[in-house]
Amino acid sequence: FLNGVNPMLIRRCTALPSNFPVTDDMVFPSGQCNLADELKNGNIFLCDYKLLDGLPANTINGKKQYLMAPLVLLHKTPDDNLMPIAIQLKQTPAEDNPIFFPTDSEYDWLMAKIFVRSADFTMHGLNVHLLRTHLLAEVFAVSLFFNLLILLLVPHTRYTLQTNFLARQLLISKTGIFPHNKQYLFLTIFLICLTVLYVLRRSLPSVTFSSLCIPDDIAERGLEDVPNFYYRNDGLMLWNTINSFVERIITYYYRNDTEVQQDSELQKWISDIFEHGFLSQTSTGEFATIDELVKFVTMVIFTCSAQHAAVNSGQYDYGGWMPNAPPTLQRPPPTTKGTTSEATMMQTFPDVNATVQIMSVLWLLSKESSDFVPLGQYQEDHFTEDIPRMLIKCFQAELEVLNAVIKARNNGLKVPYTYMDPVKVENSIAI
Repeated sequence: FLNGVNPMLIRRCTALPSNFPVTDDMVFPSGQCNLADELKNGNIFLCDYKLLDGLPANTINGKKQYLMAPLVLLHKTPDDNLMPIAIQLKQTPAEDNPIFFPTDSEYDWLMAKIFVRSADFTMHGLNVHLLRTHLLAEVFAVSLFFNLLILLLVPHTRYTLQTNFLARQLLISKTGIFPHNKQYLFLTIFLICLTVLYVLRRSLPSVTFSSLCIPDDIAERGLEDVPNFYYRNDGLMLWNTINSFVERIITYYYRNDTEVQQDSELQKWISDIFEHGFLSQTSTGEFATIDELVKFVTMVIFTCSAQHAAVNSGQYDYGGWMPNAPPTLQRPPPTTKGTTSEATMMQTFPDVNATVQIMSVLWLLSKESSDFVPLGQYQEDHFTEDIPRMLIKCFQAELEVLNAVIKARNNGLKVPYTYMDPVKVENSIAI
């Protein structure tokens, strides 16, 4: 939830949702803590997969599949560990929808966590990865080629349109790696039928401008002081470094807010993005100040480079071991406690062909390309003036410092977090 491929769902919980009836004696049976106090003290966190509620299940190899919409409660312990303490697998409380706890039998608790990880696989694939990086970057790329900012942003759109085109053609088409008539994965049926539109429409209102700006997003989710949150730490350092670079470049070309307001090409660019990318749901889209322009351009570069790396590069690390991220599950979750065993767990996992297919794709998507271009490296010399060229060199030097900081930190970690190390972040969405 913090440093895997989907660090975008967890948030601090100040009040339990009405459909998650957890009580003190359920999560703190020995009375070592008080739930109300822990909520007040900011030590309770929630992951809610309500976006997946009611979505139809697929049929694979003649077997019906199952996808839950869980709620997960986590507790930050006094020794700064973030531990799951309650899992409800369906959104509506009911007798046949028990809340699972670490004190339950080994396989009851393990199976509950497996259904959560399967839901996370789908949520990550459709919302966090597809919508919030690939499809957004495509909007930026298409709108960019008619506007002035092409000099600064075109390196961050390298291969993006081709990558998305190939994904539609080779991965999610009827004749692609996941053929329609075989329907290997739950995710596949989403991507090759109208259900994907349903999911994306559900997701789009959550894709606000502030949610794409990591400082604002971290603050909104209440995660500023969560320990061991390396996605946040590295992401904020990268954001600030990119932001400083963008500010220097922008203020070289725009001397005051009036020049920004009167630049018709610039205003057309942001208008196109809000109209076609956000379907005019949040704003008509316009820049009034230099600061607004700097923040937006920073968001574009960050989304197309660091954010995509954070949610893409670790897919095989965390999904190559199938039980940690099951792409689909072929038995329903337990409706009563004490009925799950190792045998039923094994029967719930996907068939071998589904497992092999997803492992191969995750390996491919996580593999560094042969012509990888790291963040801040610009192979084509778009700027001719001395000052912008000097600013690019300063940006590269700052990224080198950041790389050294992250490397030193990782030396002391049991599981190093490398996905937002500038030397491992692709300049664009190229895979």
